[in-house]
Amino acid sequence: MAGIYLHIPFCKQKCRYCDFTSFPNRLSFAEAYMACLYKEIEMRGKQLEGMTFDTVYFGGGTPSLIPPEYIYGAMKQIVRCFSLGKRPEVTIEMNPGTVSEQKIATYKRAGINRFSVGLQTAYDEQLRELGRVHTVRDYLYCTSLLKGENFSADVMIGLKGQTADEVQKTIALAAGSGAKHISMYALTPEDGTPVYTDYLNGELPDADEVAALYDAGYAKLKELGFYRYEVSNFCREGYESRHNLNYWRRGEYIGLGVSASSFSCGKRFTNTFDLDEYMKCILSGFLPVIESEDVAEQDAKFEFIMLGMRTAYGISSAEYRAQFGSDWKQDFKEAYEKTKAYLEEAGDVTRIKGEYLYVQNQILTEYMVD
Repeated sequence: MAGIYLHIPFCKQKCRYCDFTSFPNRLSFAEAYMACLYKEIEMRGKQLEGMTFDTVYFGGGTPSLIPPEYIYGAMKQIVRCFSLGKRPEVTIEMNPGTVSEQKIATYKRAGINRFSVGLQTAYDEQLRELGRVHTVRDYLYCTSLLKGENFSADVMIGLKGQTADEVQKTIALAAGSGAKHISMYALTPEDGTPVYTDYLNGELPDADEVAALYDAGYAKLKELGFYRYEVSNFCREGYESRHNLNYWRRGEYIGLGVSASSFSCGKRFTNTFDLDEYMKCILSGFLPVIESEDVAEQDAKFEFIMLGMRTAYGISSAEYRAQFGSDWKQDFKEAYEKTKAYLEEAGDVTRIKGEYLYVQNQILTEYMVD
């Protein structure tokens, strides 16, 4: 299984926590950018001829901000230039403040069959604090247009002054609106973002408080019939994100657009983060890659452990041996011995015990040392 990611870098305004490559004041460049993206799709398609892709994901930025015809055109180009599986999962990220009935109808005609909706919180004052351009009412309108569709809702924890009750009510709203999948992420105060100043000023919940919010959210999700298949991702049975599962299983993926990253044939490579440079490269007939590296075997082994341990599926010793020709418990013997009290075994599979999954970073640090 392999995935295709397309980065749409335009947005109405930058959220206070956003560290992604996005341009709130350059929407006038959308047409030119998308023309370049279509060209990059063609260039990469020729390079990867014969490879089959199972998922397509439009991320951003705010893909739902630009005219939907551009998304339709991108999907048409993907189908023309790449080989897709029989029933590909095709996802688009949407900000509830930028959708319309006509946009969603166009997305569906394009073949999009999964929608990722950025709710974040069920409280308008918290949305304003985050710099979001939508309200709770916008979210409810958006999900009314998605009735019966496969959609996911994003929920954010660790907000300024946020309570466990507010987290649970947000999750209840997401589930009640019809979401089949809920991603519950902790706010990350990235250096250089406005929210980082809040962090420096001690205005955000500390690690223990965020863990308590996570526990409250997890309890509510479990109560509502959502199972945890990755530390931040929950769904009703059968509605896992196939695109994200491919990342966590260390599958191959190709990234298209400004700042997009790829992993293919043992190499990782990244496109330029500069919008003008991206378009100049494409118009000159060059792929806009600025970084490329071979993944060393030891790094690949750690990635296998780190990504597998994030999920409820854990690590299969047989799969590890098939990839690397060795036993992971021997390759990481010292780390395994230090952490096995936090692990559980089921056949040849090892996973982090449920009660320790949220603190998996501390556990995985031991494997970095090895």
